[in-house]
Amino acid sequence: MNWYAIYTKPKCEDTVALQLRGIGINVLTPKIKTKKYRYGRTKEVIETLFPCYIFAEFDVLRHKRTVKYTKGVRYIVGKDSPVKVNSEIINSIVTHTINGLVEIEPKKLEKGQMVRIKEGPFKGFNAIFEKQLKGKERVLLLLEEINARLDMDACFVEKI
Repeated sequence: MNWYAIYTKPKCEDTVALQLRGIGINVLTPKIKTKKYRYGRTKEVIETLFPCYIFAEFDVLRHKRTVKYTKGVRYIVGKDSPVKVNSEIINSIVTHTINGLVEIEPKKLEKGQMVRIKEGPFKGFNAIFEKQLKGKERVLLLLEEINARLDMDACFVEKI
């Protein structure tokens, strides 16, 4: 048996996984805890690591048709010739999973590095990383466009 990626309809990852598990297929639906800026507030949410994708381990000759026609499945990646997912990728995801959530080590930022703000009221603005604040979840940025300093969640910042 090999691992395959299955492309699902939006928000159907858990439903498809439940159905496939029900027929004895091993399924991996990696999830991640992240923060989102909604309605003027920061909120922690759990979402799929790969939206619209799940991984399933099955015998392609025996289960291809069943998987393909499972409610919520769009197709098996590779369609007529399903593409095997390297087991090292699956093992890496499983290794980084703690209590059902994938833990991703945040990238280290260096003073003076250019970053882009990806959430919140300053979404899309470029800034200069100043320093990591206590708790390692917040950072201080210099926002050149309005000549100001911003203290914000580190998860809302990405390297350029």
